[in-house]
Amino acid sequence: MANNGNRSVKKKKGPTIGTGGHGRKALEGKGPTPKAEDRVYHKAHKNKLLAERSAAKRGPGARGTNPRSAGRGSGPKGRATEELVTGRNSVVEALRAGIPAKALHVAIRIEMDDRVKESLKLAAERGIPLLEAGKQELDRMTEDAVHQGLVLQIPPYEYGDAYELAEETIAKWKKGHIANAPLFVALDGITDPRNLGAIIRSVSAFSGHGVIVPERRSVGVTASAWKTSAGAAVRVPVARASNLNNALKQFKNMGIYVLGLDGDGDVSLPDLTVATEPVCIVVGSEGKGLSRLVRENCDQIVSIPIDSAMESLNASMAVGISLYEVSRQRAAN
Repeated sequence: MANNGNRSVKKKKGPTIGTGGHGRKALEGKGPTPKAEDRVYHKAHKNKLLAERSAAKRGPGARGTNPRSAGRGSGPKGRATEELVTGRNSVVEALRAGIPAKALHVAIRIEMDDRVKESLKLAAERGIPLLEAGKQELDRMTEDAVHQGLVLQIPPYEYGDAYELAEETIAKWKKGHIANAPLFVALDGITDPRNLGAIIRSVSAFSGHGVIVPERRSVGVTASAWKTSAGAAVRVPVARASNLNNALKQFKNMGIYVLGLDGDGDVSLPDLTVATEPVCIVVGSEGKGLSRLVRENCDQIVSIPIDSAMESLNASMAVGISLYEVSRQRAAN
């Protein structure tokens, strides 16, 4: 009987000839798994792009951000850019301290608590604009810092020029517009904003006329410095010097005595004889002290008598003691 053309032919079970390499490419896989930041759909990739864009805006040499305060640091040529204070505690404390603010960004449908209520109240009293924003927008703005729905935008501090500040102060003194001789404090290598804030506060307390900070490798007037100054940053100008050593040389040419603070000084603070003259007190960092070139540009190195068991004083404390002694001697004459 003939086979029906539509009848299927049964195949023999088992492997067939020539099929060994058909699945080779499938078995090879796709290689190692890409890093999270290289996967376009991953959050880490978006964060990487945001960080690159932020770095490009800040320019080379800009400082990074702080997880508690997303400050942008200093931009090109030492020009400060805006700083962001994030988190409910930080924001309400900044507003209590009277830190200048450009705007208060508040999350839409934020969960209210006492800190949020007080922040809104203080901002309204000071006329600070309140801007609502979604969580994603606040995340982007703060580069994913912990903000808890509150972000305070701080305008950049307007620094004066160190030479111009000294020149204007001397002119006012000579014309009798200010009673005491010019008194400045210059910072050499200090990077802690709380030290700067405390020094500004001491300068204000003892009738000083300004603080000088270098343009590079130095602290700037941040929200933390504002807070520590307890409002004195409003009254005491902070000026920048592109090169601290050059600025000190200019000060000396203008008749300002440059006094460096150091433990092994040429003269003890109580024996200081130029306190009633125009003075600029230079203080270095607690760890390194005065740099070699700055030390060479000082007219005198002054030491504060302390117990031998104590190696050194905090920079802001040393400045406060020195300013007190200068003020005491001026009042006595």
